[in-house]
Amino acid sequence: MVDCGCHVEASNEAQRRILRIALALNATMFVVGITAGFIAQSMGLVADALDMLADASAYAIGLIAITRSAHFKASAGRLSAVILFLLGSGVLAGVLWRAVTRSEPDGSWMIGISLVSLTINTIVLHLLGRFRDGEVHLRATWLFTRVDVIANVAVILSGVLVLVLNNAIPDLIIGTALGLYVMKEALGILREAREAKKNGK
Repeated sequence: MVDCGCHVEASNEAQRRILRIALALNATMFVVGITAGFIAQSMGLVADALDMLADASAYAIGLIAITRSAHFKASAGRLSAVILFLLGSGVLAGVLWRAVTRSEPDGSWMIGISLVSLTINTIVLHLLGRFRDGEVHLRATWLFTRVDVIANVAVILSGVLVLVLNNAIPDLIIGTALGLYVMKEALGILREAREAKKNGK
C-alpha cells in the first residue's frame, strides 16, 4: 500500500495549530507586558515582555519552517537564537539605564502582570510539550516558553521583595539575571542548530 502522506500532513497541521495559538497568546502578552513594564518602571516586566516577543518570533519562524528542509529548519533555529541573544543584550542595557535613572518599580504591578503571564505561559508550555525532543526549530519554541515560565516566577518574587523592601534593587537584579539567562539559552539553541545543520537532521 502506498503511503499517502496523510499522517505527516495531519502532524504538520497539528503543529501549525499549536504554534498559531502560542503566537497569538504571546503577542498579546508582549503588548500587555511591555506597557505595564513602562508604567510600573519595572525592568523585570520589560525583560519578561521582550522574552514574550522573542517567543512570538520563534513561533512565527517555526510556522514557516514546518514543511521546509532540514537545512532551513536549522537556519530558522539559528535565527531564533540570534533574536533571543539580541533581546537579552537589550535587557542588560535597560537595567543599566534604570540603575542610572534610579527607577522606582511598582511591586504590585509586577506581581499582577506576572501572574497573568505565568498562567498563559504554563498553558503554552503544556501545548508545546510534544516539541520538547523535536527538531531544533520546534525545540527552540519549547525552550523559549520554558524560559518565560522561569522568568514569570522570578519577576513575581522580585515584585514581592520590591514591596517588602521598598527598593528597586530586586527588580534590577532579576532584570540582569533574566537578561543573562536569555543569552545563555540563545547560545544553547545556536549550538543545537549548528549540530543539526552538520548532521542534516
